[in-house]
Amino acid sequence: MSKEAEAQAYLEEIGKNGSILGLESIQGLMGELGNVHRKLKLIHVAGTNGKGSVCAMVSSILQEAGFRVGMYTSPAVFERTEQYQVNGAYISHKDFAEVILKVKAACGRMRAKGKKQPTVFEVETAAAFVYFYQQHCQLVVLETGMGGETDATNVIDNPLVSVLTSISMDHMKFLGSSLEQIAAVKAGIIKEGGLVVAAKPRQRRVQEILENTCAERHASLTYAQTENAGNIRICKEGENMGAFCFSYGALGQVTLSMPGVYQVQNAVCAIEAIKMLQRAGYVIEDAQIKKGIAKARWEGRFSILCKEPLFIIDGAHNEDAAEKLAETLKRGFTNYKIIYIIGVLADKEHEKMLKIMLPMASQVLTITPDSPRAMDGRALALEAKKYHKNVAYCQELSDAVRAALDSAKQEKSMILAFGSLSYLKELREALKENQVYDR
Repeated sequence: MSKEAEAQAYLEEIGKNGSILGLESIQGLMGELGNVHRKLKLIHVAGTNGKGSVCAMVSSILQEAGFRVGMYTSPAVFERTEQYQVNGAYISHKDFAEVILKVKAACGRMRAKGKKQPTVFEVETAAAFVYFYQQHCQLVVLETGMGGETDATNVIDNPLVSVLTSISMDHMKFLGSSLEQIAAVKAGIIKEGGLVVAAKPRQRRVQEILENTCAERHASLTYAQTENAGNIRICKEGENMGAFCFSYGALGQVTLSMPGVYQVQNAVCAIEAIKMLQRAGYVIEDAQIKKGIAKARWEGRFSILCKEPLFIIDGAHNEDAAEKLAETLKRGFTNYKIIYIIGVLADKEHEKMLKIMLPMASQVLTITPDSPRAMDGRALALEAKKYHKNVAYCQELSDAVRAALDSAKQEKSMILAFGSLSYLKELREALKENQVYDR
């Protein structure tokens, strides 16, 4: 068996054990690996929506400023190697296998001492720390997997900046049944005496949790407020179609590469995090901030896979994300007939998403994602029919893609696939089969 096959088989096997939150296991694992995470300079990002986009923007800015930057994100959209990037380049399959097997050996030493096998996410997170240390990264941008306080990434002791993006209901089975409980868990990434940037919450009770946590831990809190972004407007043509421009203080005009009006809030978070690094002594020029944001890319978030017909995928999977996606459609795509392909996981707020999104659709196609947590597409179709008349269930994703492409031929149309990141890889392959994927 090759190293690549061995690493893949190992991850699949331990992945059957599911998720267990807490830091004891990852602390033991990092101890076996020389605690290399303590030798890295880290920017830690938590929140419900926008984490990946903020990580991509911060990483892109730091690269423009000349730093060697590692970025760890989850979950993978298309393949595991995309979770480990150095200056925008994915880890090679060879290096990925080697670092996973190094962590596997450390897990073996733990089990020999009578300790439990770490979870797959703990193994992947430990591998990220080891890889970025081996790659001599000057700065590392680190996204939480789930929550914050008990997330494996929170094994870190002293991040340069802790960033909290928008907070809403998600992962209730693990994080709590109320918004207050979820906010408290995510605020757990705030460290004693730390620098904190947070997207200003709409809910006063969430603000109080962030502010009280910062006060208790003597941390400095700066709110990133979209209200401070002026003259927000959409780019309707060319390479940046669907993306937004806005003005922001001394930076002047900032141009986003990532479409979606919600990316303005994410960009403001990224800018304020960079300002924190500037105050900490890192030399980053305003021109590099603007160029970094303009070049940042993030797969699966209002990503345009082809333009004829316009086919977009988005990972919106909860109420807050659906509201932001709906706002983007209202601001820039009202002149399109919009066809939806929707697949969701059963533990998500699917009914709330449907209520928000379906009024803008001309046609709705539901599918069942390839995931043990998937909601049956037939049940989703029945739910969708409460809010829309033109709903059909497709047994295969490829059938949904063909049906959407056929409908899109009739008039100026846009196809939007959303609801879960779990089926986007399969969707991309279906587009290639239909010879319309042009990226």
